[in-house]
Amino acid sequence: MATVNFSVPSEIREAFDAAFAGENKSAVIARLMARAVEERARQTRRASLYRRLTAERSKRPSVTSTKVRNARAKGRP
Repeated sequence: MATVNFSVPSEIREAFDAAFAGENKSAVIARLMARAVEERARQTRRASLYRRLTAERSKRPSVTSTKVRNARAKGRP
């Protein structure tokens, strides 16, 4: 198991100690770090998907607002 050292503001340390009193602080930090890693992976996947979807957008046929209005007026065939 690795050891990680980092500094945090005193107010955050005090709030953390109060919120997780009586718990294994190392285990809490490890869970929070694991969640942060998972969230970053989700953000990366979302950004990649967004880029792929928007890159394809320019290849799709465009429709003018006039054509859309006409289709709505006709009740969409």
